[in-house]
Amino acid sequence: MKKLLIASSLVFAGALSGCSSLNTSAPSLPLTGSVQTEVKADIEVGEKITGESSVTQLFGLLTLGAEKEYADGIAYGVSPAGGAGLLPLPIGGASLVEKVKAAAAYNAVTESGADVIIAPRYTVKQEGYGFFGTIDVTVEGYKGTIKSIK
Repeated sequence: MKKLLIASSLVFAGALSGCSSLNTSAPSLPLTGSVQTEVKADIEVGEKITGESSVTQLFGLLTLGAEKEYADGIAYGVSPAGGAGLLPLPIGGASLVEKVKAAAAYNAVTESGADVIIAPRYTVKQEGYGFFGTIDVTVEGYKGTIKSIK
């Protein structure tokens, strides 16, 4: 009985202790950056838009609350300072953080009716509590509507 009490106390203490991290991205290119292309797009910049997504991972294997719809073309590298983060399990060729970012971008675009997000800024909050962890992502930017492509 005493061993069971000690084991359950250790599990409970592990669940209460943990670590967290917060990362907010900023555009790395100045607004005067240039892109060379033959395609000309007329994009109207609208109001500020936001999108959110979150996921919980148990035991580093089981993912709960993952979205099923993602924005295409949202791909991020591993941060040099923190590695892949607290939950580094790669799912479908992308890290879990990348998937949650893509889901947040999809939510922002679909909820606002935008074609693109202008100057997106991602805030990633990761929290780990021993055998489970969470990732919460918020993306903010401006609504971009394509008027014409030439």
